[in-house]
Amino acid sequence: MPVRQKLRDIAFFERPVRFARPFRFGAITIHATPQLFVRVEIEVEGKGIAVGASAELLVPKWFDKRPELSPAQTVDGLRRSLAIARGLYLAQTNFDTTFGLHAACIGAQVAACAKENIPPLAAAYGPAEIDKAILDALLRGADTNFFDGMADNIAGIDARLSPDLNDAEIGQFLAQRKPLPRVAVRHTVGLDDIVEGEGGVADTHENAGARYFKLKLSGDPSADAARLTRIGKELDTLGHDYQVTLDANEQYADLVALRTLIDRLDHAPELRSISSRLLYVEQPMPRDITRQSPLDSLAARGFIIDEADDSYDAFPAARALGYCGISSKSCKGLYKSIVNATRAAKWSVGGERFFVTGEDLTCQAGLAVQQDLALGALIGVTHAERNGHHYVDGFGEAPAAEAQAFAAAHPDLYADAGQDIRLSIHNGDLLTGSLTATGFATSVYPDWSALRPLEQPTSLQEQLA
Repeated sequence: MPVRQKLRDIAFFERPVRFARPFRFGAITIHATPQLFVRVEIEVEGKGIAVGASAELLVPKWFDKRPELSPAQTVDGLRRSLAIARGLYLAQTNFDTTFGLHAACIGAQVAACAKENIPPLAAAYGPAEIDKAILDALLRGADTNFFDGMADNIAGIDARLSPDLNDAEIGQFLAQRKPLPRVAVRHTVGLDDIVEGEGGVADTHENAGARYFKLKLSGDPSADAARLTRIGKELDTLGHDYQVTLDANEQYADLVALRTLIDRLDHAPELRSISSRLLYVEQPMPRDITRQSPLDSLAARGFIIDEADDSYDAFPAARALGYCGISSKSCKGLYKSIVNATRAAKWSVGGERFFVTGEDLTCQAGLAVQQDLALGALIGVTHAERNGHHYVDGFGEAPAAEAQAFAAAHPDLYADAGQDIRLSIHNGDLLTGSLTATGFATSVYPDWSALRPLEQPTSLQEQLA
């Protein structure tokens, strides 16, 4: 049953995060970037004051890949998205459901960001992070956990932003959810990652025993085919079966280039190890080209959108173009993930297969990974890309006491690796048992005193002037 709340305050913080190894995807290599933290205070109707929190990396050149912008400018675009969203959310002064508050603000958010040259995907970042923190506070105020609360639709999610559905379909989907006790790790292989030998894709110290692998593509069919051949030879030495997904991060210029790659996957013997285990291809072309390019016969290979998922109508539009899936990322909005999972379940009743995947770009140990993992476990994501434990050294710049507090509260998710606290992976899986804590998947919060206030951005218009 929906519970209403009234928002009282929103505060933003950040912390630097240095990567243990460079991560190259698309046209950028990341060595460091800030992590955002959100803290909100709400009044839960009839229950009093509650506090909630969320976290996410401020990732450059993913939400906004325009070449004329520097990585720092795209991070500032996310900071500005947060600031705009804060103003819009705090302007809503009446009691409402958490989804009702989101629905009242998301259209104005996208419009206000457009006036400042911030594209829709980046515009959605601000509401996505605020929504998670508000939901955390609501669940705490109602003294319930994420899985039970969402089964009762405590957030009041309805079909006002998805007219292809109705309220009953969303409510029924949530009521029928049985959270997954385990979610398999899908190990990411970035474009600069080692392929062969020690530290390579088949090194269990690096891949943590993963059975699923996500392989980044460069957009050059010949180079990608050669690299996939090398990766396939290494993965064949694992001693157990595996499955793969491919992610181009919008690097394939058009259908012609994409068709060249798929033709090689379909016919080249040296690529059989990869092609026979390929689950789907993620976001091959730029988001604008995607919207203009029906996949036609290519659709048989299975494609999903990710960066092109910048609105509530993106999945139906992609379905019409031949796409069968869409990514769930809490940085794009947890309510949209739930709506899209409802759609996938509804569309699959007739025998066709539609699905939602877990594609993690921005989740680090602590709040971010726990909340995104809980979201995936709720909607049925059986394996999820987890970059954080691989590219960042444990809890990164967090104080040791903070990391230890998370490990003590969530011992199934973290372990002392000898030098510091790290994500604990059990036979290639993450366990979700401790995510049933009151609130949104966490028993503890970061050390707020160790964080600095979010930097104040200038608008992209001012930067480009």
